[in-house]
Amino acid sequence: MAVPKKKTSKGKRNQRHATWKGKATVAAQRAMSLGKAVLSGRAQGFVYPIDSDEDDAEE
Repeated sequence: MAVPKKKTSKGKRNQRHATWKGKATVAAQRAMSLGKAVLSGRAQGFVYPIDSDEDDAEE
């Protein structure tokens, strides 16, 4: 027969929520750092497409 599960405490729920929110903050910081590196030209190992229109104009 089915047995009801125990209720999760508010503290445990808040702990999971804080972890989830913290991951979003870290991801946002990494994205901002990568964006700044790409714009400043310091990015290493990051490949992004270059418009072919600019290449055609030079030829």
